[in-house]
Amino acid sequence: RPFHVEPTNIVSVNDDMQRVTDEASAMNKRIHYYSRLTSPADRALIAPDHVLPAPDEIYVYSPLGTAFKVDSCTDGYGKNSSLVTIFMIWNTMMGTSILSIPWGIKQAGFTSGIILILLMGILTLYCCYRVVKSRQMIPLTDTSNWEFPDVCKYYFGSFGQWSSLLFSMVSLVGAMVVYWVLMSNFLFNTGKFIYNFVHDINITDIVPGTNGSNKVICPSAASGHPPQNRSVMFSSGNRTGFELFEEWWDKSQTVPFYLIAVLLPLLNLKSPSFFAKFNVLGTVSVVYLVFLVTVKAAHLGIHLEFNWFTENEFFVPEFRILFPQLTGVLTLAFFIHNCVITLLQNNRNQENNVRDLSIAYFLVGLTYLYVGVIIFASFPSPPLSKECIEQNFLDNFPSDDIMSFVARIFLLFQMMTVYPLLGYLARVQLLRQFFGNAYPSLFHVLILNLAIVGAGVAMARFYPNIGGIIRYSGATCGLAFVFVYPSLIYMISLHRAGQLTWPALIVHIFIILLGLANLIAQFLL
Repeated sequence: RPFHVEPTNIVSVNDDMQRVTDEASAMNKRIHYYSRLTSPADRALIAPDHVLPAPDEIYVYSPLGTAFKVDSCTDGYGKNSSLVTIFMIWNTMMGTSILSIPWGIKQAGFTSGIILILLMGILTLYCCYRVVKSRQMIPLTDTSNWEFPDVCKYYFGSFGQWSSLLFSMVSLVGAMVVYWVLMSNFLFNTGKFIYNFVHDINITDIVPGTNGSNKVICPSAASGHPPQNRSVMFSSGNRTGFELFEEWWDKSQTVPFYLIAVLLPLLNLKSPSFFAKFNVLGTVSVVYLVFLVTVKAAHLGIHLEFNWFTENEFFVPEFRILFPQLTGVLTLAFFIHNCVITLLQNNRNQENNVRDLSIAYFLVGLTYLYVGVIIFASFPSPPLSKECIEQNFLDNFPSDDIMSFVARIFLLFQMMTVYPLLGYLARVQLLRQFFGNAYPSLFHVLILNLAIVGAGVAMARFYPNIGGIIRYSGATCGLAFVFVYPSLIYMISLHRAGQLTWPALIVHIFIILLGLANLIAQFLL
């Protein structure tokens, strides 16, 4: 909890700011010291409520020596309206998975892809609802400051604590690896566009594609060519200079390493709070992607042919055996279970939590459906096959496409601001568990960050398939946070209360089995 300063310990400086006395500062340090002796879930050494001043006399102490009056609610909840809460959940959940949704629909089949998005949205919403309600089912314990890992520790002991940490790290590191692969991709295409524009170089990609101003390409069809720089120059420019540029500006050989010089120093900052100011870029990027998809579809038109179980040269069946690849992507696409309690705790009207969560999930599912269905339906088949839809659908547009260039710039800058935040979360969760301090020393932090960055560089170098990375990490962390823990905790709490019924037992065991099958299927298909 924040430190609450008694009014007698505050010396007035002006109407907006008060100076804290030495006594209040010393008391604050003692309380923070005691709070670090136990885990956040243990309230034994937390200052009791009866020593707190009246609500209208509460001030929060700052390490800078000032105290500010608390304007938010004093019951532990924030002042966000339902509209702001819904938008925060939507903004948090919308991530890189949106780029792989059209590919996932192609892998599952058009009809089964739509059905799976709807079913996975409903299933993950229900499991998220169970996470939100999990604290309320613990009797005789104040759980107002608990997160879901604290609930796991209550029911499963140290195993629950460490396993939740493990799967949380899988989700964070998996997201950071996907970010590194995408940033390498976006930086490569952006640099290529700028170089060609500055040097007035006209490039013809040696991959199959459509003609006209709205060109769509099929990079996977040119698998026999080097995947990095599939282009031929037609210009009076310096060919030697162009070849030198392509040698040093390679999507997998060089660009992933260039990012280290920018991002590794940012990861080592003690606090990345500066980058949190750019969260709005995530919203701008998603809105622009929806705009891009709409404009492209308007120019390309709709290209659909329903073949229920047979495949032809240009179209895929409506139902395909590869559908678990989409469920793996969707598990991460709808994943917010490890932080949903924190987001909803800031809701002004706590009685609306379930409604607001449901509306946010509906909007997320609608966004995924819109982007996935429109890209799949408008993909020009013929002349290209639907199999050409890439794991990052922006790769289906050439590097000299203006709208795609703007989208890549937006996403590149957004990811470069979010990446240090993800690294900070991973550092806090891991180092605080092992050393009791999120920043034990620069050496500890540097070693952790080198390992995370190394994983990203290795994937960008040898396995730059974001669809594969998303589905593996999504199915892995989803097994614990989405399927197993919420269902197990609900069954255990009902059993302890003597209210567990056979239908509830069967349904939640089935949910756990679905999560297990989802994970196993990723390695079989």
